[in-house]
Amino acid sequence: MNIGLLVNTKKKEALAIGKRLVMWGQRRELRFCTPPYEASFLGIPETPDKEWKESVDFAVVVGGDGTFLRAARYVQGHDIPLFGVNAGRLGFLAVGNPQCVEDDIENIIAGKYGCTERHLLEGRVWRESRLVHKLYALNDLVVTKGAFARLIYIEVHVGDRYLNTMPSDGMIVASPTGSTAYALSAGGPIVPPHVPCLVLVPICPHTLYARPLVLGEHDSVTLVPLGEHRELILTQDGQLGYEILPGDRFEVFISPGKTVQTISPHYGEYYELLREKFLWGKSQVNTPGE
Repeated sequence: MNIGLLVNTKKKEALAIGKRLVMWGQRRELRFCTPPYEASFLGIPETPDKEWKESVDFAVVVGGDGTFLRAARYVQGHDIPLFGVNAGRLGFLAVGNPQCVEDDIENIIAGKYGCTERHLLEGRVWRESRLVHKLYALNDLVVTKGAFARLIYIEVHVGDRYLNTMPSDGMIVASPTGSTAYALSAGGPIVPPHVPCLVLVPICPHTLYARPLVLGEHDSVTLVPLGEHRELILTQDGQLGYEILPGDRFEVFISPGKTVQTISPHYGEYYELLREKFLWGKSQVNTPGE
């Protein structure tokens, strides 16, 4: 079995876990395959990108959720399940505990794990009749106003129907996976990853009637920034940015057939994860009868 290993090389803890796994794998006679960049930091032979994507059975991603998002883009188009090990802070995608990662990998090899299929968002930017950007995101696609402290007006369409023109700092279109990321900070709902939908959340809307909106599996949303504001930015998973112009039409929908497989060491872990990350159930208020 070939196990992919992707590591956030900027984090000392992630590098230490990666080196520990490599040494453990040598004793266990498991082969960890690393792309050229990570291999140079871990001091092991590299596996060229093409060979890596065609040969690994699953991949261990050591870092935070940002590292996991980069890994999801890296394996896009290849059926490679990802197991995230949290060397970051919150860790909604990187759910593995660094203290017991070897045991978790043993369970994965033995087939004792859960696997979640997460849908990707597909975004297309049209300038007049020309397609200028086509991109995919695991978490979210966001249109924002840039650095200036002033509102922008975004025309919102669902399918071919006009919905509203929203004065705000921007608009988030999130997947269920991304509902616990930027969308949550902006007041959006928490959506389990197995529920296929889009989440539309305005950022600092300048109206009392603005509310997050959950759209159906087969809906598409089109955002059209209005006016003369020239500092508009479209961000992909909060990591890659693209310039867009007033009048551009930005269309987002659930990409058909584009998914990322994520591994959980234990079945039914999602709601336990929510309780752990949000400290639910930790209230000091006495329950009835106590």
